[in-house]
Amino acid sequence: MDNRMDNESGAPLADAAGTITIGGDLTVNRLGFGAMRLTGEGIWGPPADRDEALRVLVRAIELGVNFIDTANSYGPYHSEELIAEALFPYPEGLVIATKGGLERAGPDQWHPNGDPDNLRRELEGSLRRLMLDRVDLYQLHRIDPEIPESEQLMALREFLDDGLARHVGLSEVTVEQLERARRVVPIASVQNRYNVEDQHWGWVLDRCESEGIAFLPWAPLSAGHISDDSAIARVAERRDATPMQVAIAWLLARSPVMLPIPGTSRVTHLEENVAAASLRLTQEDMEDLARAATESIPG
Repeated sequence: MDNRMDNESGAPLADAAGTITIGGDLTVNRLGFGAMRLTGEGIWGPPADRDEALRVLVRAIELGVNFIDTANSYGPYHSEELIAEALFPYPEGLVIATKGGLERAGPDQWHPNGDPDNLRRELEGSLRRLMLDRVDLYQLHRIDPEIPESEQLMALREFLDDGLARHVGLSEVTVEQLERARRVVPIASVQNRYNVEDQHWGWVLDRCESEGIAFLPWAPLSAGHISDDSAIARVAERRDATPMQVAIAWLLARSPVMLPIPGTSRVTHLEENVAAASLRLTQEDMEDLARAATESIPG
């Protein structure tokens, strides 16, 4: 492992993962934090342990994490409110990304609403909760199939023009959708599901890499459901690491535009995840993990 450590605790630091530049002017360490899990069960309501959630955010900054991904729908609202409570006034260099376009009716319920007026209301609400005049990165959570795509993209364009967002991104998009969007508005990031067990969106990642667009894989830790005899488990045992750490290290090795955002509601898990920034996989490791995509995840 790399030797980048927190001077006080001896914990590895996020900057061991290297850096990535988003939108041409926002350089962050290439291991971020996803704030979805700071909410209640089903990503609904406040966290079970509010004090621990606040400690997680503070500890993330101490460990060199300077990119936090959230959304107005996480809670809803609770994730953004916790970020502001824990970290405002924000440390220099911290980049906060949020998302809009999904409405909530209850735990584990998500409903697209890409109406431009709704997106503006959601963004303005996010700015109030985050105590910001402008969000660094605003992402459309989903392209709503019930609203003309062009109207949703024009809304993103207007957010840039009005100074409400510094950069904009998309989530769960195909290459074709990404290219259509780029003809309307500069796209700084794409957030699609991607992990060592599920590489369905690899072709989108490849396009992002060729165009210098940051790729934020969600569900990066599906390795939490692997079997003891899987490729990830074998590599983890060989490298004296956890399966989670191997899954993150694989993402970092997969592409220079990859910006993993593993999330948790516990400080101990956060420190474990950030330690993956220092894990360097060998060629043997990568060859073993190349077989992981064909291995099933037990239910």
